[in-house]
Amino acid sequence: MNVDVTVIDYGVGNLRSLRRGLERAGATVTESSDPDAIRTADALVLPGVGAFEECMRNSRPFHDVLREVAEDTPVLGICVGLQLLMTDSTEDAPEGDVVEGLDLVEGHVTRVAGDVKVPHMGWNTLTVERDHPVVADVETGDYAYFVHSYRTDAGEHTVASCDYGGGFAAIAANERGNVVGTQFHPEKSGDTGLAVLDGFVSFAADWNAGRTPLAD
Repeated sequence: MNVDVTVIDYGVGNLRSLRRGLERAGATVTESSDPDAIRTADALVLPGVGAFEECMRNSRPFHDVLREVAEDTPVLGICVGLQLLMTDSTEDAPEGDVVEGLDLVEGHVTRVAGDVKVPHMGWNTLTVERDHPVVADVETGDYAYFVHSYRTDAGEHTVASCDYGGGFAAIAANERGNVVGTQFHPEKSGDTGLAVLDGFVSFAADWNAGRTPLAD
């Protein structure tokens, strides 16, 4: 499998375990904060740690290029990186207002609700809702590792869901399927996480080879 995956480095923390997971999945991995390098990547990974507004602010130099390349490049968002792909978030927004996201996947990020402890931290099960290459080797009931206080409701964008204070999108994708994200940390999710990363890398390799890994 020959695919170059660029992890966007905008100062959100240690990317070592993510890099290791992608390399185990067969990718050649580069970490970059250069918009020109990001523009020419075979595939992109957008990580995220911390609060939505802070991550949007720190990643601002890459917003234009992300919106450009998302037209025809596989993109994977992880944790807050998934949330940044969404339309907007209520996190750190004035009451009744929202913080705008990249709007690459239609969806709204809100605080985990219900009679549950927040943040949602630890292992929880996935429910596969529809086919996508990233869940080719994932089954309903498989466990993934979550650390988050905000999420997006399950809906049409949902590839796999999780139930914690209500159903939310554990994996979401845009209509075309090339922009996808995980609310959990695949690099910390054992065999399930490796299966997701392997699925993304395989998908990116097929995409760049001109094959059609998604049904029209």
